[in-house]
Amino acid sequence: MTLRRLVLWRHGETDYNATGRMQGQLDSMLTQVGRNQARFAVPVLARFAPDVVVSSDLRRATDTATVFTTATGVPLRIDKRLRETNLGIWQGLTSADVDEQWPGSRRLWQTDPTWSPPGGESRVEVAARAYEVVADLDQAAAEMETTLVCAHGGLITALTGHLLELPVTAWAKLGGIGNCHWTVLERRTTSGLAWRLIEYNAGITG
Repeated sequence: MTLRRLVLWRHGETDYNATGRMQGQLDSMLTQVGRNQARFAVPVLARFAPDVVVSSDLRRATDTATVFTTATGVPLRIDKRLRETNLGIWQGLTSADVDEQWPGSRRLWQTDPTWSPPGGESRVEVAARAYEVVADLDQAAAEMETTLVCAHGGLITALTGHLLELPVTAWAKLGGIGNCHWTVLERRTTSGLAWRLIEYNAGITG
């Protein structure tokens, strides 16, 4: 048996999100809004009946995941390979700061998954390490059918492009992921176990 469904869930709002700063792998904290977003999402995500939750080790993801696992009793695993993109020396800066000091570079980063910020990593590199987690889940799929992955917007977008086997040049066509929104991918055994996109950036608004 192979893993049949992946639900990729972005963490709730953080103090960095609220102030417009680029987080990368800085360990920012959820705001009260972010915690509430996670609580509101639990009943919807529980309908997917995940067998396990696997979370990034960054606090904003583990705290979001813990809201779900505490409410549902689903086991939680932590995996540092699910960390957000390392943004190098951009981490902690605002978009305006980056645009002022590196004109045009942020746009290049947004549109070219092979490009990395100074001292950071590319989206292609992020997708490769995230895919290792999926491959490991496949090895254990006799014990599980659905996995809820709690991670980060950049990683979710990159992993989605990789799993759908999209050309790297097309990854930028996938929009961003809102706080506490999720993406769902499923496999069909009749289509060579290829992943297909069921939902993208779904979530609760209001």
